Amino acid sequence: MSIKLGNAVIEKIQQTYPGAAVTEHNLAQKQFPHLEEAHLAAFFTPAENRSAENVEAIRHSDEAIAEIQNADIIVIDVPFYNFGIPSTLKAWVDHIARAGVTFKYGEKGPEGLILNKKVYLAIASGGIYSDGPMQAYDFAAPYLKSVLGFLGMTDVTVFRVEGASIPVVKDTALEKGIESILID
Repeated sequence: MSIKLGNAVIEKIQQTYPGAAVTEHNLAQKQFPHLEEAHLAAFFTPAENRSAENVEAIRHSDEAIAEIQNADIIVIDVPFYNFGIPSTLKAWVDHIARAGVTFKYGEKGPEGLILNKKVYLAIASGGIYSDGPMQAYDFAAPYLKSVLGFLGMTDVTVFRVEGASIPVVKDTALEKGIESILID
C-alpha cells in the first residue's frame, strides 16, 4: 500500500510540476547494506586517503547522498513494520547521515547540510496510528521527521493509508489516503 500511495504522490507532483523528472530507488529491489565496520572506516577516512576497499564501502552512501542532493522533491514510501520503518529504509538512512557531508557540528550544535528539499512520506499501516490510542506506537513518522530534519530537510509532509487490516476501514483506506494528497 505504501508503494501505491507513494506513486499517487508522484502522480500529483507531476500534475503540479509537468515535466518533472523522477528517479526511483526501490529499496526492496536494490537494498543498501547495513552498516559494518568497513563502512564506518570509509566514512571517517579523508577522500584523498581512501583505499580501493574504502571507495567500494562508501559507494552506496555517496550514491544515495548524490541522489538526494540532486532532488528538489523526495518521496519516501514507508511500510509500517512493527511500529517503525523496515530495516532496509533504516540502512538507507544510515548511509545518508554522514558527519561532515550531510550534517556537521558547529558552535551552536548540529547543523543539517541538505537544505531546500521538500519531502513527502507515504506511510501505510494495518492499524491507525496518526491519532487515538495507538498514536504513541507510531515510531515511523516521528523518527523520519526527526532524522531528516537533523540533516536539514525540515519541510516534511506525511500522507497515510491507515487501517489497511481493519475490516470496517480497509476497503476505503487507500482511497482515503490518496484523497488526502495535496502538493504545495
